[in-house]
Amino acid sequence: MMLQHHDSSRTSPVFLLSKKRPSLTSTGGPLAQNFAEMLPTEMSTKIFGELDAESLCSAARTCRLWHDIIEESEQVWRRQCLPVRAVCQREVDGDRRDGLSWKVTLVKNYRRSCVKRDWLRGRYSHVRSAEELSGRKMAPLDAETWGEILQAELDRCPPPPPPHTHTHTHTHTHTQTHTLLLHRS
Repeated sequence: MMLQHHDSSRTSPVFLLSKKRPSLTSTGGPLAQNFAEMLPTEMSTKIFGELDAESLCSAARTCRLWHDIIEESEQVWRRQCLPVRAVCQREVDGDRRDGLSWKVTLVKNYRRSCVKRDWLRGRYSHVRSAEELSGRKMAPLDAETWGEILQAELDRCPPPPPPHTHTHTHTHTHTQTHTLLLHRS
């Protein structure tokens, strides 16, 4: 099923995503055309940049031209990497300083960012043993990341009142009341 739309107020062809095949088609002619063949590479890159990571990977498998545009575009992969950087800034910045491409940085840090985000949100706060994590996708985390996670856990739980202060105050109040009763008698 091809989705087609004609906007009579426009003079240029209108491009829409086909539901059946992963290609953009022109409503300007009877034959479907690959938009990447008709548009400048910069425009195709902007279009691909609007896709999520899963759709981007699917699009890269569609044809050689789409694959080449997507693979060669640092802009497309940078946009995908920004949410990962929001969680794993130190790791992403380090990889970029080391000269890794945005795509390699994304692939390297995606799973780590998901695991770290879940830990920071408290998803695993109830876990008491490694057996409780069996079957869950995990990623190795460095000592600094574990420090961030532990700090988030501490921030989430208010500290209990010190036991001596509470008991001492209660005893002092009780003694004061007892003394007051003795003086009245």
